[in-house]
Amino acid sequence: MRRKEFVKYGSMVIGVLLLLVLGACQSSNSESSAETEAAQKPVIVQGPMPIEAEEFAQKLDDVKEETSGSFVFYKGTLDGYPVIVTKTGKGMENTAAATAIAIEKYEPLAIINQGTSGGHDADLNVFDIVLGKRTVNIGSLKTANKEEGEGIDPTIWKPMDLMASEGSAGEDPDAENIRYYDGNQELLSSANAVKDTYTKGKVVEGTIGSADVWNNEVDRINWFHEKFGTSVEEMEGAAAAQIASAYDVPFLGIRVLSNNKVNDGQYNPDTAAANQEYVYEVVKHYISNSSNE
Repeated sequence: MRRKEFVKYGSMVIGVLLLLVLGACQSSNSESSAETEAAQKPVIVQGPMPIEAEEFAQKLDDVKEETSGSFVFYKGTLDGYPVIVTKTGKGMENTAAATAIAIEKYEPLAIINQGTSGGHDADLNVFDIVLGKRTVNIGSLKTANKEEGEGIDPTIWKPMDLMASEGSAGEDPDAENIRYYDGNQELLSSANAVKDTYTKGKVVEGTIGSADVWNNEVDRINWFHEKFGTSVEEMEGAAAAQIASAYDVPFLGIRVLSNNKVNDGQYNPDTAAANQEYVYEVVKHYISNSSNE
């Protein structure tokens, strides 16, 4: 073989090898990128009603909608990180089911339950936001023993901790305690870190109460505020907190006051969008500071 032909042939071989190596590197990088994306656990943001969920979903990129039963999951990204907005529907049962489905299906990094609420604290006003340092089920109660004709007295009802034992909570004296679900400290830190971005009211830590009851009796509201330490009430958060706790998933409730009976704060539907704008900042901060390991 002549020297010129040998050099030409050798150059072709080297070129082919380089193409193969580059192709393998690109394939490896592509696979590595896909594996990284798959390994990222999403942050789930819950909202009961359309006005409490869809505003946030519209802020995400590349949104795809999935459904399971009556529950809607808006899958997208925020700053390139996977975020799923769940429209849970109203009430404790809906929220518990939606939370369990989301955990089993998406294996989330964390869950934020957010939306509107009614005030229990006279120092809080419409548009103020409560970060759930604690969340509690204020509908889990045990009545006093009274015979027919002895009347009804809700002020002496006792709390009932359904998680106290596997036996009958109604017969277990250890169940006559208030079960609080603590908000995750990392989520709380992120929420506090960006609270200055919220200018429509103040942002405070407090206790979020939940039940399938809409309380309009001011004396009843005051009773919960004094006995359970509630700052606000809504109808979903404690159910989500209970399921998240069962799966050991970090959880935080974030609720804006849409009205407050104890200081005549009138209902304002614009609070739902305001809360979602703030929660958006919370999620951005959280994902930028989470290791996701």
